[in-house]
Amino acid sequence: MAEKHIAIIGGGPAGLMAAEVLSSSGHRVTVYDSMPSVARKFLLAGKSGLNITHSEDFALFADRFGAASQRLRPALDGFKPSDIRDWAEELGTETFIGSSGRVFPRVMKASPLLRAWLARLEARGVSILTRHRWSGFADERLVFETPQGQSFVEYDAVLLALGGASYPRLGSDAAWVDWLGNRKIDIAPFQPANCGFEVAWSAPFRDRFAGAPLKAVTATSEAGTFPGEFVISKTGIEGSLVYAHAAALRDRLVNENSAALIIDLAPGRATERLARDLARQDPKASLSNRLRKAAGIEGVKAGLVRELAGPPALSQPEDLARLIKALPIPLLRPRPIVEAISSAGGIRWSELDDNYMVRKLPGIFVAGEMIDWEAPTGGYLLTACFATGRAAAEGMEAWLKR
Repeated sequence: MAEKHIAIIGGGPAGLMAAEVLSSSGHRVTVYDSMPSVARKFLLAGKSGLNITHSEDFALFADRFGAASQRLRPALDGFKPSDIRDWAEELGTETFIGSSGRVFPRVMKASPLLRAWLARLEARGVSILTRHRWSGFADERLVFETPQGQSFVEYDAVLLALGGASYPRLGSDAAWVDWLGNRKIDIAPFQPANCGFEVAWSAPFRDRFAGAPLKAVTATSEAGTFPGEFVISKTGIEGSLVYAHAAALRDRLVNENSAALIIDLAPGRATERLARDLARQDPKASLSNRLRKAAGIEGVKAGLVRELAGPPALSQPEDLARLIKALPIPLLRPRPIVEAISSAGGIRWSELDDNYMVRKLPGIFVAGEMIDWEAPTGGYLLTACFATGRAAAEGMEAWLKR
């Protein structure tokens, strides 16, 4: 097959992975990115330890993508978590499995892996043009806004890997929605995913406990019951345990206009035992003392009970025990999408063929968070971006051969 010019718009994990596949087949590949450097969100994710994938059983892993799991499965089959670990090792990055099953680089940083990856792409002839902001089409050419003015690019095939709508300051600002919407592409509205939620805290509680972590608790929603920890913020609640429930809570707020995250503050103790221990306490003792002596609850946990429970429940051992085991935190709304780790929504699957090509735009392919899928944190997001980038690149090759 003669060399083709392939334009990849978006220099995140999906776009760079597609560039790797296509350049290894001998194509002329140019990656365009609007920012001064590529993979900025990838680097941000690696600041506190890059969670590159997850080690759990692959059948469970592949089912973590909700309604999109079936459509994503072929791409995930083509680039499994074990393949990602092998790929990283080829680039000189050894990985290890953490206590939670998450997989991290041994150096706990993204930058060494990215540097090695970019060096390999450069050696394969991939061109990376930064400060090139895609602004749509003109006579079937791509239009970019650059520091030198407008640039018009002809292509044999295009991969759009422009990301979703979270962290717009890093480049994924969803400006592409209007350009593809004008081409009659059906796009599900973006919503925050893996996000915090706002709670109407009282001023005294907020002032005293903002920033305090709640550790060794479990949380329940329609998503299930999971152990972990989260943080009280000035505006509500944040943290990994909240993110695990974010999709279910967000959807409940949309559908029913109300939602609560149910917290078990003493997961190792039965309700009946708590009620007996609370009943033994001196009724004249302060609530703080009764909670500390009977349930081992103090600090922010005790403050949360006081904040959310009414006076009648606080005085009755049985009611107080039930609250400790299932304390509902009423939620107002998700935090804004610009703060979310990721986003839900994007190009609907019905607009794509099995090769990730946009049906209405022959030769235009998409990958990564532009597509309507979401996943919890834990390596799932990054794995799916890698996998869809590879799958779209393979789909491009098949289309170009035809």
